Amino acid sequence: MKFPDDSMDPDAEAAPPVEVPWTALSAEALRGVIESFVLREGTDYGAREHTHEEKVQQVQTGLERGEVRIMFDPQTESVTLLPSDRR
Repeated sequence: MKFPDDSMDPDAEAAPPVEVPWTALSAEALRGVIESFVLREGTDYGAREHTHEEKVQQVQTGLERGEVRIMFDPQTESVTLLPSDRR
């Protein structure tokens, strides 16, 4: 059976996640990706609580230093942040 959309074909190969350079995003899109990640991460369990803005800045700094990477999963059409292999 031929499917018009490969996402409906159970035998279609899943496309692997793709790294998205943070510099390829507009400032607004980057902020949205970072905020979404920070909000999903939940509660602080460190020695002290960090504000939302501090967490956003920490992630931004991690991206700028190459410690964090943005990954887009075409299968789920979702974005997540992961530690970089290039530390």
